[in-house]
Amino acid sequence: MASVQNYPFSTKRLSAAGGVEITGVDLSQPIDAATTDATKDAIMRAFLEFHILVFRDQALTKDEQYRFSQNFGELEHHVGRLPNGDPYPIVHTVTNLDAEGIPITSLTGEGNYRWHSDKSYHAVPSLTTMLHAVELPQSGGGDTQFANTWRGYETLSDALKTRIADMKVEHSWEASRRNAGAPPPNEAQRRERPPVTHPLVRTHPDTGEKSLYLGNHISHILGLPRHESDALVKELTEHTTQDDCVYTHQWRPGDFVMWDNRLLLHRAVPNYEFSVDRRLLHRTVVIGTAPF
Repeated sequence: MASVQNYPFSTKRLSAAGGVEITGVDLSQPIDAATTDATKDAIMRAFLEFHILVFRDQALTKDEQYRFSQNFGELEHHVGRLPNGDPYPIVHTVTNLDAEGIPITSLTGEGNYRWHSDKSYHAVPSLTTMLHAVELPQSGGGDTQFANTWRGYETLSDALKTRIADMKVEHSWEASRRNAGAPPPNEAQRRERPPVTHPLVRTHPDTGEKSLYLGNHISHILGLPRHESDALVKELTEHTTQDDCVYTHQWRPGDFVMWDNRLLLHRAVPNYEFSVDRRLLHRTVVIGTAPF
């Protein structure tokens, strides 16, 4: 992808697959005033160039994270529910702690630990997801991996690019739960989140570049027998998640990470002691546009 230079903050590239470390920006301060429009524009340019922005040493309240996130579009309500049945707040918590603040004894649910693009089972999926590291495992671990599906598409053979050019894929919350080994949704939940169809090869709305639109939320490729669909999805997923397409983020305290769901898959890595270490991050998501 074309390189953009001259940022008003310090940058350090983290991986050929994506990712840049940014220092010299305090995200707790407003960036939407006239005097700081240049900073906001530079953040968006870096977002398109590097896909994963890692702002170091941030200390944001939930309100400050909400305000920063709003700079990039409409914030997304979440499908998850709190133990009392209420929906997650817009700035919600990703954690291994139970309701009493005690670390859980084992992994609960596998969905976040499988490759996915956030809300691809929506007709209008997520543009960017943002995570702020509040507490991290003292013994290390709790990494997040990102796979660059633009890079994956670019390295396909011409014959395979031609074969998949016009394919459509069904994404659904039901398929996501099935693929992760979770209990199936009930009828009301199925009606609330019906399946959607997206192109297998997605065009980035800002750059015009193509990428593979894959992940755990996929049910099947339309028009193919199930065994052929499963085999092709597996082949493409394995190709775009090979080592040279992947950046592994090892979290530091105060990291604020935002990434482009339109050309990245991601997954959490369960490489820490769930029953001992505390891990807590604040999450916001910005709604994107319908894939084409």
